Amino acid sequence: MDYPHPYIQIKDGELDFSDAYDTGIGEWDKVSVAYAYSDFGDIEDETSALNAILEQAHQDGLRYISDQDARPQGGAHGGAHLWDNGGNASAELQRILEVRQTAIQNFSIDNIRTNEPLSVLEDVFVPLYFFHRYQTEAAVKLIGGQNYSYAVKGGSGASVSTLPRAMQEEALDAVLQTLDAGTLAIPDAVLSLLPPRAQGYGRSRESFQGKTGVSFDAISAAETAADYSLGLLLHPERASRLVQNKAMDSSQLGFQETLEQVVAATMDERYSDPLEEEIRQTINFRLAHHLMHLAAHSDVLPAVNALAANQLGAIRTKLLSSGKDVYAAEMVRRIDAFFKNKSAFKVEPVSKIPDGSPIGMACMNP
Repeated sequence: MDYPHPYIQIKDGELDFSDAYDTGIGEWDKVSVAYAYSDFGDIEDETSALNAILEQAHQDGLRYISDQDARPQGGAHGGAHLWDNGGNASAELQRILEVRQTAIQNFSIDNIRTNEPLSVLEDVFVPLYFFHRYQTEAAVKLIGGQNYSYAVKGGSGASVSTLPRAMQEEALDAVLQTLDAGTLAIPDAVLSLLPPRAQGYGRSRESFQGKTGVSFDAISAAETAADYSLGLLLHPERASRLVQNKAMDSSQLGFQETLEQVVAATMDERYSDPLEEEIRQTINFRLAHHLMHLAAHSDVLPAVNALAANQLGAIRTKLLSSGKDVYAAEMVRRIDAFFKNKSAFKVEPVSKIPDGSPIGMACMNP
């Protein structure tokens, strides 16, 4: 049971849509139909016959995980995702990022019809820019993730196990690429095609939002994408699971190690391109904000509060030793204000990520 994302490939430097959508019904659909409608005739033990259908499905590698486990962003199941592809969520995220990069490089005025306002290009660009969002959500569930089933006594399969550390680290490496300023910076060639909105072509809930008025806000677009990944990666439930997994098995990936790698991939990076460096600084402010959120959160394990607060302190120390820098000074000011009055902290949202599933529903905008 799954919701596959359109499968787009790169062939000879161009996007290939020949296998974008599958045909027919899925394997789990066949199991569901067999379970619901099989006629066993005069068989006395129908329950055993129905269980045999499920046992065969399990032996065939099929698993059922409900929406209540698959949809939440703090979900833990390593295989329950919506709108993803591939047998390996991390490898597929890497591939999706390559598809996204190729599509952005090939983006041009030819992506709209003749005589359409260039404003329409911005709306065409939205699902492309956030093309990686669902695969990111799939990969991040491997971090601190588990493999489990709705096991019953007498049935097949173990009830629950923590995913291997190597699998989690592979996922973390992939997700950290979505926080790279180079990945999130929109090329000048594309920005030159995104003018202020034409009359009658205003923004909707499926549009980019920003802070620069009528002009396109490239920095806020990157901030929104980065904040989405950070919210998944530093989700309170995921952080608590990482703490617990480490406590139960010292060889497992822990929350402290995860934080260190996130900081190394953001705070410790530098970019020669001015726009990319500005995006990096913006990402760092959002990272600090998410750490404050965890440090003040009332519904996480105490270790999460402690480790997030400790990481904020380490960032503050490093910033103070970096010399006179306006960004560093502002970050230190915010961290000091947080520690002075944690109870006053509140989550400050960034520009909301445009709706993605389903798209094309602007007419329902409240």
